[in-house]
Amino acid sequence: MNPSERDILSKVPAITAGFWLIKILATTLGETGGDTVSMSMGLGYLTGTAIFATILLVLVAAQIRARRRHPFLYWATIIASTTAGTTLADFATRSLGIGYTGGSALLLAAVLASLFVWRRVEGEIQSDTVSSPRAEIFYWVTITLSQTLGTALGDWTADTGGLGYLGAAAVFGALLAVVAGLALWTRVNRVLLFWAAFILTRPLGATVGDFLDKPLDHGGLAFSRPVASAVLAVVIVGLILLLPQRAGGHPGGGTGRTIPAV
Repeated sequence: MNPSERDILSKVPAITAGFWLIKILATTLGETGGDTVSMSMGLGYLTGTAIFATILLVLVAAQIRARRRHPFLYWATIIASTTAGTTLADFATRSLGIGYTGGSALLLAAVLASLFVWRRVEGEIQSDTVSSPRAEIFYWVTITLSQTLGTALGDWTADTGGLGYLGAAAVFGALLAVVAGLALWTRVNRVLLFWAAFILTRPLGATVGDFLDKPLDHGGLAFSRPVASAVLAVVIVGLILLLPQRAGGHPGGGTGRTIPAV
């Protein structure tokens, strides 16, 4: 299969170091951007969730309708999912009063349920190959739930766990290093490792975002949320332009890329 055929069949990027760098920055932008709308602009978590969920639905529809891979569309959808995840997690854990522990447990159950249904319906769970509309729907639902879970986990570790933003970032950074080590030196299924890393990068970005924009008396640097969001957006655009954005693998193109049904 030549590269042009692979680009058409797979509308998500290959999982590379560049992918994870952009993903972490996107999750940090999701935190500062979500807080800008819900807190700085005073619109609240529910209104912020409605705004970002609408944007997310439009972008997911555009992603599904696209006939080939578009890097800027893909990453815009990722950012929309992480901003929606930020406001949704804050609404669930704060406005609904279930707390960070209850919210994290509920969202973890939702992610596992999404993965279970995906495997039962599609026959496999994919990580770097998405080539059918139904698979894309499962992909984006699971990603959005993962982003929301990651936000709640970051808040739970920093606040309930008492580690603060830098301490929480260190914990999730260390866990990501463990996942990277498993990917490099073991034969653990790469899809399992992908979703573990995808979830863990969200609280890492969330805690870094909180560290940047939260008040000094709350352990943050009190940077302007809109300014921090704008700077992060510019950096992400630059990285998308500079770093290779090749397509993910095609089904059957290698081992460890799917979780088959049993």
